[in-house]
Amino acid sequence: MSDKMFLSDNETVVDAVSSAEVKQFRCLECDKTFPLKKSLNKHAVVHSGVKNFECDECGNRFARKCGLTQHLLIHSGVKNFKCDECGKLFGHKNNLTQHLLIHSGVKNFKCDECGKRFADKSSLNKHLLIHSGVKKFKCDECGNRFARKGSLTQHLLIHSGVKKFKCDECGKLFAHKNILTRHLVIHSGVKNFKCDECGKRFADKSSLTQHLLIHSGVKKFMCDECGKLFAHKSNLNQHLLVHSGAKNFKCDECGKRFTQKENLTRHLLIHSEVKNFKCDECGKLFARKFELTRHTLIHSGVKFKCDECGKLFAYKNSLTKHLLIHSGVKNFKCDECGKLFSQKATLTCHILIHSRVKNFQV
Repeated sequence: MSDKMFLSDNETVVDAVSSAEVKQFRCLECDKTFPLKKSLNKHAVVHSGVKNFECDECGNRFARKCGLTQHLLIHSGVKNFKCDECGKLFGHKNNLTQHLLIHSGVKNFKCDECGKRFADKSSLNKHLLIHSGVKKFKCDECGNRFARKGSLTQHLLIHSGVKKFKCDECGKLFAHKNILTRHLVIHSGVKNFKCDECGKRFADKSSLTQHLLIHSGVKKFMCDECGKLFAHKSNLNQHLLVHSGAKNFKCDECGKRFTQKENLTRHLLIHSEVKNFKCDECGKLFARKFELTRHTLIHSGVKFKCDECGKLFAYKNSLTKHLLIHSGVKNFKCDECGKLFSQKATLTCHILIHSRVKNFQV
């Protein structure tokens, strides 16, 4: 037999379900049942939205004192509940219970927005914040905003400089375990994500998403030093090293220094004598792709003309260097005799005179 009643203290409607021995009181908000009416009354506070119990550690608020008491275990560091499947520890038994659903493989909660499935309702509710567009958690360091507090907490590890997750393949360190997990896909050699614009393939979706910004033409990250625009913030950060003057990466072969590690890596191809890039026009081989690209301008007939003297150049940077001659600016000085030069290459040739190197003998 079923009764419907209003609770006298908070006007919450409940179902009282009778059986031979047990009388259960059901919450009409979430269908949870309780053996005692007073237990249901306490539970009803959860749905009221009133949260009178605040955590002094982090400011989180709770509807019931028991909720606060359980929450405080997080700050205590005590984790007495262990998962027999993976060994993970939890401060609350209910957290362990929810966690066990992951190992069961059962995902009964589906997101109507994107179809993603979850093992428990709380995970689905957290996920839904992403689709809401509301990002109320802001990073004071960089201004990035997040939909979930947990995401902000993880993000803050980046600014802390702490990187305790190490890749066994290459030794690279990461602040987050999930970033390490994504990184490991690189070593697997599997690249399932393809760019429809240029055909380039990527190991993970996030790398493809970032890459697509190149084709979009959107460059919202500007260098305050020179005004150059970049599609990715990481590219801007790398570019800023140019203005810092710091060249921490040195070539052991010739001593040349570079601001970025990848520039050094590309440079090392010169010393390896490996030349995998061939010109289809003349058969000339190059160690680096950009050298081949620059070389092909010779065959294309593209010429850059100097307005001062009419001299033609195959490359724009060659014209730029040449223009220094007409500017009268001479920033390169010979330490031996004090003579000034407009180009470093000219100074380098001049220094040979002092070293008594004679390439041509009469």
